[in-house]
Amino acid sequence: MFLISSFIVFAVFFVNVALGALADSAFLGDVGEMLVLFAASVLFVVAILKKEADRSNKDDN
Repeated sequence: MFLISSFIVFAVFFVNVALGALADSAFLGDVGEMLVLFAASVLFVVAILKKEADRSNKDDN
């Protein structure tokens, strides 16, 4: 769930950067880009930590 969300948010960031570079029509400003990239990073870290916790619990049993 968190990993898919991370990829979706990163795709929004990528589309914004690509539109800004190719068509000069980015829909997010600098602060918006920063917040979207930060959200993608946080979601990715949460997904990895959750997966690691699940793996650790499985190894303990």
